[in-house]
Amino acid sequence: MIDWTDRHCRYFHRQISRNALLYTEMVVADAIIHGPRERLLAFDAEEHPVALQLGGSDPAKLAEAVRIAAPYGYDEINLNVGCPSDRVQSGTFGACLMLTPEVVADGVAAMKAVSKVPVTVKCRIGVDDQEPEAALPELLLRVLDAGADAVWIHARKAWLKGLSPKENREIPPLDYGIVYRMKERWPDVFIGINGGIQTLDEAAAHLKHVDGVMLGRAAYQNAGILADLDHRFFGAPAAVPDWGGLRDRMMVYAARHIASGGRLQHVARHMVGLFTGLPGARRYRQVLSVDAAKAGAGPEVIAAAFAAVDFSGAKAALSA
Repeated sequence: MIDWTDRHCRYFHRQISRNALLYTEMVVADAIIHGPRERLLAFDAEEHPVALQLGGSDPAKLAEAVRIAAPYGYDEINLNVGCPSDRVQSGTFGACLMLTPEVVADGVAAMKAVSKVPVTVKCRIGVDDQEPEAALPELLLRVLDAGADAVWIHARKAWLKGLSPKENREIPPLDYGIVYRMKERWPDVFIGINGGIQTLDEAAAHLKHVDGVMLGRAAYQNAGILADLDHRFFGAPAAVPDWGGLRDRMMVYAARHIASGGRLQHVARHMVGLFTGLPGARRYRQVLSVDAAKAGAGPEVIAAAFAAVDFSGAKAALSA
């Protein structure tokens, strides 16, 4: 979710679900050590609970990145061993680390030694010609022995050569069964599942077998599915979503961002998929995509976009 789940996206999603654990984009350990730390790590207090996702393979650098991030107050630190992009591979981290589970374990141990919050791992079921039934358990054995508190498994292989990141999300077949088997093997370990999950009904089905479900592009491209999440999975009372309240909160947030030197587009671009499937959604998307990008655009653009949507029957449509 690089370039997608930035602080503005997370703030927006938090206004829809108060309980979901939000993840940052993957941030490279070297960037935290040598780059603009405040820009990379700062976030709004309303985002909690929020996890910092790190990329890297050098245990010392990973540990230093965790130390630097500690004062920002993240609720979890996650090591990404699943991203298959070329620029990630060139830095020897991401999915290519599936080939060297001992390196991943060393990184986890170094992070655990300096972290006061849970350290978790996100991985694939294997890469290239690896046999998942052998490669995945080996990785889990090593990272759990190193102290990992949880493992999130994207239920697909990644092909490091020949497929683009987009193709790696679509072409390798999903194998949810192997993730279920890992949970059966490690019943006392938190194991979450990721990959191709599009609806809350699908999430509920997976939760019969594993401890957590991670939604990526489904939540980004149709954020409205988050509206019923707190009721279905966290015991919140059933309620009609307060879309007017969401509009007003995002307008206040956007105004604050603009006043600090930002642009409306930085915030509005993450809101485009909110009302997918509702009457007026096309006009809503158009206003946010076009008008929010204009020089001097202000929070009133958000109000204009919401005004284009017909909310009658919205709850039923968004809960589907």
